[in-house]
Amino acid sequence: MKETKDVTIYDIAERLNLATSTISRALKDHHTISAKTIKKVKKMADEMGYRPNTLAAGLRGNKTKTIGVLISRINRPFISSLISGIEETAQKAGYNVIITQSHDSYTDEVDLAKALYSSRVSGIICSLAMETRDTSHFQQFMDKNIPLVFVDRVPKEFNTYRVMIDNYSAGYKATKHLIEQGCKRIAHFAGSQHRNTYSERKRGYVDALIEYNLPVDEDLIINFTTMSYEEGEKASNYLFDLANPPDGIFSSNDTAAVSAIQCAKKRGLKIPQDVAIIGFNDDPIASIIDPGLSTITHPAVKMGQTSAKKILSHLKSSKKDNLTEITFLNTEVLVRESSKRK
Repeated sequence: MKETKDVTIYDIAERLNLATSTISRALKDHHTISAKTIKKVKKMADEMGYRPNTLAAGLRGNKTKTIGVLISRINRPFISSLISGIEETAQKAGYNVIITQSHDSYTDEVDLAKALYSSRVSGIICSLAMETRDTSHFQQFMDKNIPLVFVDRVPKEFNTYRVMIDNYSAGYKATKHLIEQGCKRIAHFAGSQHRNTYSERKRGYVDALIEYNLPVDEDLIINFTTMSYEEGEKASNYLFDLANPPDGIFSSNDTAAVSAIQCAKKRGLKIPQDVAIIGFNDDPIASIIDPGLSTITHPAVKMGQTSAKKILSHLKSSKKDNLTEITFLNTEVLVRESSKRK
């Protein structure tokens, strides 16, 4: 089948015997073109099947009306909800979204950042890969005054927009909840500690134990690499094999917490009587697993909406030099059967 050639403004100009500049301005409702001519041009454009090349127009003006999104893994419920919030807000404002995923690889993140930069995105929203320590590959956006928002997994030191939760407070609240349910020996599934998302959750956990005069036992703190189900299963078996196993587990995500529930059930342990468990994120699986998983709410959609609004607000603003702003969103303890002893 022969490929149909795209209709251009030159084709419309030839058909109407008008200058291409007139066609271009008419399609944009320019004030110098009469309403009669605008109507005639648009009617012909529709009849001929004309499609405006927004990418080319954007490149000429160095603005593509596209927001680049660089995240870790799209198949995580939190991330898919985050993207939903970004897309909803961006599309309402007439912006397209390009989604890329690093699979938690630093090298992939660097390559994807370069690709998004080369695509001349209007702004970029990023949740850092688990491996990332050096964030210098984002400086190229700052140098060109392209608005950059880090969301959820944010760098400790990078002066730009950041949208996050108070991970310290959330970790403290999760641990305090287990203590209030009578737990005395609480384990922690800790994410990679160079990510402040996880180091802050661990710090909240430790401080809650200290405040309630409970021991901080390093044997009960398991540092994860990816926070996967498999890692959670391995950590749970290790903990339940201890001579003095924990009576509570605070997991830095729901995936590993679910593996702890299933591992405990296989061993004949009663939840929450023998071991109370709380996760983090409120993924859909938290309400499906039996018993239901207590968790910390993580406002993913709102974080996505807020991140997109930061980009759009910056693009509209006349003040382009101030990129530094941190926005904290609230979290709550959502109590279900996995931890509810009282």
